[in-house]
Amino acid sequence: MENKDKVAIITGSSAGLGASVAIGLAQKELMLL
Repeated sequence: MENKDKVAIITGSSAGLGASVAIGLAQKELMLL
């Protein structure tokens, strides 16, 4: 249970970072346009 929870937290945090990076790149592209 503990290992699964840790993996879920790591996966969730990495997914959040990926989403924030994607949003940041999208905002930069919109600024260039």
